[in-house]
Amino acid sequence: MTPQRSESVVPPPPTATYRLQLQPDFPFAAAARAVPYLASLGVSHLHLSPVLDAVPGSTHGYDVVDHGSVRAELGGEEGLRALSDTARAAGLGLVVDIVPNHMAALPRHNRALWEVLREGPRSPYARWFDIDWAAGGGKVLLPVLGDPLGGELAHLRVEGGNLVYFDHVFPLCEGTEELPLDRLLDAQWYRPAWWRLARTEVNYRRFFTISDLIAVRVEDPEVFDATHATVLRLLHEGVVEGLRVDHPDGLADPGAYLRRLHEATGGRWTVVEKILADGERLPAAWPVAGTTGYDALRHVDGVLADESGSGELRARYRRFAAPPADRGGDWAATLRRAAYKVVTHELAAEIDRLTREAAALCAADPALRDHAPWALRAALRELLVRLEVYRPYATGGADPETVLTPGAAADAKTVFAVREEAGAVDAVRGLVLGLVPAGRGDGVPAGVDGARKAFGARFAQTAAALRAKSLEDTAFYRHAPLLSAAEVGGSPDRPAVDVAEFHAYCARVQRDWPYTGTVMTTHDTKRSADVRAGVSVLSQTPARWAALLAEVTRRTEAGGRRAPDPQLAWAAWQTAMGFAPAALSTGAAGVTGVAEGAGAAEAAEAEGVAERAGVTGAAEAAEAAEAEGAAEGAGAPEATRAAEAAGPYAQRLQGALLKHVREAGLHTNWTEPDEAYEQAVAAFLEAGPCGPPLHAVTDFAAELAPHIRANVLGGALLHLTMPGVPDLYQGTEREYHALVDPDNRHRVTFDPAVLEGLDGPGKARGLSDEKLAVTVAALRLRARRPELFGGAGTYEPLPAVGAAAGHCLAYRRSGNVVVAVTRLSLLLADAGGWGDTELPLGGDGWRDLLAPGRQFTGNARVAELFAELPVVLLEALR
Repeated sequence: MTPQRSESVVPPPPTATYRLQLQPDFPFAAAARAVPYLASLGVSHLHLSPVLDAVPGSTHGYDVVDHGSVRAELGGEEGLRALSDTARAAGLGLVVDIVPNHMAALPRHNRALWEVLREGPRSPYARWFDIDWAAGGGKVLLPVLGDPLGGELAHLRVEGGNLVYFDHVFPLCEGTEELPLDRLLDAQWYRPAWWRLARTEVNYRRFFTISDLIAVRVEDPEVFDATHATVLRLLHEGVVEGLRVDHPDGLADPGAYLRRLHEATGGRWTVVEKILADGERLPAAWPVAGTTGYDALRHVDGVLADESGSGELRARYRRFAAPPADRGGDWAATLRRAAYKVVTHELAAEIDRLTREAAALCAADPALRDHAPWALRAALRELLVRLEVYRPYATGGADPETVLTPGAAADAKTVFAVREEAGAVDAVRGLVLGLVPAGRGDGVPAGVDGARKAFGARFAQTAAALRAKSLEDTAFYRHAPLLSAAEVGGSPDRPAVDVAEFHAYCARVQRDWPYTGTVMTTHDTKRSADVRAGVSVLSQTPARWAALLAEVTRRTEAGGRRAPDPQLAWAAWQTAMGFAPAALSTGAAGVTGVAEGAGAAEAAEAEGVAERAGVTGAAEAAEAAEAEGAAEGAGAPEATRAAEAAGPYAQRLQGALLKHVREAGLHTNWTEPDEAYEQAVAAFLEAGPCGPPLHAVTDFAAELAPHIRANVLGGALLHLTMPGVPDLYQGTEREYHALVDPDNRHRVTFDPAVLEGLDGPGKARGLSDEKLAVTVAALRLRARRPELFGGAGTYEPLPAVGAAAGHCLAYRRSGNVVVAVTRLSLLLADAGGWGDTELPLGGDGWRDLLAPGRQFTGNARVAELFAELPVVLLEALR
């Protein structure tokens, strides 16, 4: 057995990581079998989704139930150690995802929460959870009942000394087992309640608005130690070498937590899932390597989109869909309305708590008295919806006054009809920022300053939840001119980034955060990078997109179906534009393998239908049969052809778009679904994007294939060579077409023979092979010459010269590598191509790592550089 490293040795940062989504159907042993492939690919570390004990059957692992044990369903600690040994023998390390912010709120599985519900606030575990014992009559509200309590009493029973409700099991206070049910319920430290009460009455902090996840108080040193002991032990024993920290913005003081974590890990490589708004910087005081990389995604996607065409798309979207300004027509107005919806509805309980705390603080300070609770509530609401970042930080980040600005406060005051009552805004802002109110004397009770800090932290935590729910989970689904820009970390109001801004970002990252993470696809992205690449091309040809939209609308209506609303139609057809190539690309990772839960017989039948459609199947047999049945009797070869092509992906597209309309919440939602509307959506999708008109979309995508190819390969190469540590999501080394979760969490296969084929004779056979070749070349270069890409390396923009210079994005890494990609290739073709445009390479000569045998010197003609591929990766001759 390979000996574990000494805890005194801090491993070097990764050169590249590969994200694996662990689940019971893909445990540690399966990951170990993928190690030879991943080592050959060129990454340095496996990046594992959460490994600690989670809710049984969880397919993601973020619902942790026990921080003290490695998840048995994955193979337990023995399996993790075996994976670590296998990886180390192949030259790889492990990075794991940790979840400090929350645990599963399922006492049946979460023993710490079980003890709190049994013993109440006197439990030693009570300090673990962010529970407001002053609310709810001193009981923890558990929103688990399907209906109000009166209608569910018959389903509540005492069994084995516990209270049982279907598959929920709750502890009972000692000596209460024999009480009548009504008295028994009253005697507990918790209150089983109708699930709809969570919105207004839940009295524990949640992860966003998910009541099944309860927040953990890791700001308490004792809680930190208890919840991190196992992970830290695995780090110091060398089983694990680095960490990804999930959702730090949920913590009371992220900076303090990260300082404690840094000290406890001995400075191991750590990245944080911090989503930065446009122009926002990661707090410089945080002792981390950087973010997980959504800011890199935003800049790569942005530099491959066209600003002018994005504006024209927006105008055409408004004409086609005619959405009201605050319901999708204007980004700022749409985001503001979404924020009001979330802050007044989904986060009502959190605002109640903030209001009570603000009222208590004002009452305790004579300088702040006489603000009515309703005014404080209004002030909280109006300040929260005006934040333009996820949250302010009390320490370590930007000055909180630049986040909660005087201008935002002045704007918030305008909602008050009585000017004097608007003073509540200043009171709340002062509490959040820790400002000393004018006229404050010495008559402030002890402990108020501590309570003010706690209030500021809770305001910031609520702000983060509000931003995530209103931006990512609502507004992104309402404003749809260019869906590729509606991505985590993205800016739908400004989809494009110019070359100068891209270079400035990269230079700043190389200077300040050279080991930050970079990503293009994750388990949380709304669309995979390759789907976004197909959609983004539309910014270069808005008129042709509009013509296609008119044509498919005509064909769908000719078949007797119409979209229930034009915003959905626009979003559905754009989604199909990006996703349809998955139905026609053999070997695309996004449609490779069997969909989760499909059995062998289902897989065989699905693959049979897929084979007839010319794809590799990822649909269950029922889905495939449905597609064939829909085509049967349609009376036209086009109908049969379109349905067969749609078969493998129709269910996935329909699932993603059903989620789209529910998240948008304009006509239906998760808690009050409009059955008639959703049936109309399904009928439209079946007849349109999953029916005969699909063929017009795939034909259009085929026409644009060279330009989609440029975006796919360009995005991949930029990601793999720009400053930072690239993280590849499973399967994305090849073509990978996936939509929003759970679609992006299907298993993928790992075949070392695929990589062996790259080293043999012959050229790549298609885009998937080309992307793999680009990925392998870049990763192996990083592994072979890490000094060129790390903290001691350099980043230097390399401008082209000539009429088409703006279409060539190039840079040098440490003087020894040149990266160049084609941007806006469709506009380039329309303008007549490269002409005499040149790239001044400098140096003594360069070899092409993507086309062995090619060499360049001096001023290279760009047309020659891109003769083989729309991207080039050059290494200096030595």
